[in-house]
Amino acid sequence: MNFAVILSGGTGSRLKGIDIPKQYYKVRGRTILSYCAESLEESESIDAYIIVAANEWQEEVLREIKEISETKPPFSTKFRGFARPGENRQTSILNGLYALKQHAGEQDVILIQDAARPCTSGGLIQRCIEAAEEAETDGAMPVLKMKDTVYYSADGQKIDSLLERDKILAGQAPEAFVYGTYLRANEALTKEELLKINGSSEPAVKAGLSIALVDGEEKNFKITTAEDLKRFEKIMEDV
Repeated sequence: MNFAVILSGGTGSRLKGIDIPKQYYKVRGRTILSYCAESLEESESIDAYIIVAANEWQEEVLREIKEISETKPPFSTKFRGFARPGENRQTSILNGLYALKQHAGEQDVILIQDAARPCTSGGLIQRCIEAAEEAETDGAMPVLKMKDTVYYSADGQKIDSLLERDKILAGQAPEAFVYGTYLRANEALTKEELLKINGSSEPAVKAGLSIALVDGEEKNFKITTAEDLKRFEKIMEDV
């Protein structure tokens, strides 16, 4: 089976004028998180998912899932409950992995998704899952090739070197992993090490796991800035 963890435990926001976590900001009457959940509900590649969310937001999430399920059944059938947020993104992921222990098997695939990526396509989800299921891999992540010339600067003030653009990739979510090996890769790290992790694939790479690359999508952007939010609002206006 294939499971997913939606990371919705963040409490900060870089969006000016918004005093709530961005994933709970509403666009056309729905939270950004709900669009993310909808992509998993509609994906034939995902069997069930959980959401990492703070206690104070769980009632709102449940209410919204119920409301949407009444108009788009069977929207809520894949939802399997909540996990508590950790101190950072990776400890939240580990909490999500533990919450799935009663559901996921050693060789099942787990998809890690950001709540603030409302435009992830079903095709991208499927590519990640299929790549993670290959015998020679332990996981997969979507990437975008760099279009611009890329430079390295040690101090941020002057250019030190020109990087090979063809070898520089921008990673996206969702990332998919074989459940058992990925869980152990995270458990092998100390709490201090987990708190220094910036990307979902980093524990897998540290453990020597094989992570395949799949083509990402430009529209699969993460809402981080006010410009990102305006972009998503524009997309929804045209739907």
